[in-house]
Amino acid sequence: MRRTRVARLVAWVVVLVAVIVVAVVVVVDVGPPSEADLRQRAIGGRSELLIGVKDDTPGVSLRDKTTGEYAGFDIDIAYLVAGDLGFRPDQVRFLSIETEDRARMQARAGDGRFVTVDLVVASFSITKERSEQPGVRFAGPYLSTQQSVVTLKAHKPVSSLEDLRGERVCTLATSTSSEVARSAGVTLSGKNEISSCVAGLKAGEFDAVTTDAAILAGFVAEDGGQTLVHHDVGLTGDERWGINCGDNEALQTLVNLYLYRSAHDATDRRWEQAYDKYLRSEQRFSPNQQVAIDHQPEVPKVDVRQWPWER
Repeated sequence: MRRTRVARLVAWVVVLVAVIVVAVVVVVDVGPPSEADLRQRAIGGRSELLIGVKDDTPGVSLRDKTTGEYAGFDIDIAYLVAGDLGFRPDQVRFLSIETEDRARMQARAGDGRFVTVDLVVASFSITKERSEQPGVRFAGPYLSTQQSVVTLKAHKPVSSLEDLRGERVCTLATSTSSEVARSAGVTLSGKNEISSCVAGLKAGEFDAVTTDAAILAGFVAEDGGQTLVHHDVGLTGDERWGINCGDNEALQTLVNLYLYRSAHDATDRRWEQAYDKYLRSEQRFSPNQQVAIDHQPEVPKVDVRQWPWER
């Protein structure tokens, strides 16, 4: 009799374990991936994260020519994402990337070679056309700003791009700003680096420079408002900066998850600290143009499972 009871108990335990195993397998198969699963797919056992960034935009992403160190709002956002992915600051490697190479994820190493990066955090505005390009997966946005104009102080006031009709205007080639400026009837020149546009403006080569306000504000602040004036040209559309994750869907999901958490966790002040340090501090030099929206943009909630049995 006792043996029969033991046998029945063992049989029930075996059945219960089998049911639990099947349930877990079903959840894993049909439920959303876990954060750990996504991290394994996205970065595996990688010990270094390569991030393409601009190197010539003060306040956003500027490389110190003496030390080689990068600093700016984009750099702090890159560290935020990298840290949540599990990388220490010394495991993050920044590589300079030009505007036309952001969709291709191709940045330059110190020896001049092109290198495929894991992420691009380079004032890259999210647009429908860009999102449809092969190899482009945007996460974010992580900042909202607007297109604006900078001129020398001697220039007449500018309240719209049409006020610059027929004048020599410089912007980044292949940028969203170039399309709007060209339609306003300006004589447009495109450069690979916005710093070249600002240098040309100061040298008298151009009458104005147009691109995102968060980018131009850094040059105006660096100038101390002595020779440059920042103009609000009344454009209503926002430039929403996103992080390009290339073909890596799992990495895109994780970056969106971390940006969502950053925006909704009141104790996480990393975004706000980056904004205050680099963008809010520039506002006094651009009194007529808002540098950028002073809160983190909304990111759609990501469906990620924390535990194997969650659906």
